Amino acid sequence: MKQQQILWGVVGLVVLISVGYMFFGGQDSGDYRQEILDERERQYKFLRYNEESPLTDAQKLAFDSLICFPVDEKYKVRARMVPLQQKQFLEIPMTDGSMETYLKHSYVDFELGGKSCRLLLLQAADEPDKKNFFLPFADQTSGELTYGGGRYLNLRQDGINSVTIDFNLAYNPYCAYNPDFACPIPPRENILDVPIKAGEKNYLK
Repeated sequence: MKQQQILWGVVGLVVLISVGYMFFGGQDSGDYRQEILDERERQYKFLRYNEESPLTDAQKLAFDSLICFPVDEKYKVRARMVPLQQKQFLEIPMTDGSMETYLKHSYVDFELGGKSCRLLLLQAADEPDKKNFFLPFADQTSGELTYGGGRYLNLRQDGINSVTIDFNLAYNPYCAYNPDFACPIPPRENILDVPIKAGEKNYLK
């Protein structure tokens, strides 16, 4: 009996460690910060050098870095997914007046700064991987510190009913750099009444 209790105790400890690793990433703050900085550098190089960049040749010459908030781990949150019982397609207006179709997949509930928040997860109509999501959002920094048309996150479901939202990875749509590009406007469900001082700031032309 005692051996069985010890066995179950070990099993419980392993489960506890596994859950802790899943929720806290299994990395220290220095590693996490470097991962965000590496991703920002990758985005910068794409915008600066890639031929598919929204920047004009003149803009590329003057573009020496992304302008971002400092990395802050409090803006990396674990969100509970609440699937819609009846999934519907949603026509999202674009910045050029056209429309684009997305699937309203689920809501995500989380806390930020002690405040309960909810956002709507969208999925491209032709998305082959059903664990990939698109999250356009706006917040109280939009139009001042950040682009007025909102910012974007690409998310991947990493739990049975949960997803990690890291606002440190929030990026500007192409139309923030070049008005010739059409970009989805965040739906009303995704306008937060809190400031998200994380991710990319407004592009200064």
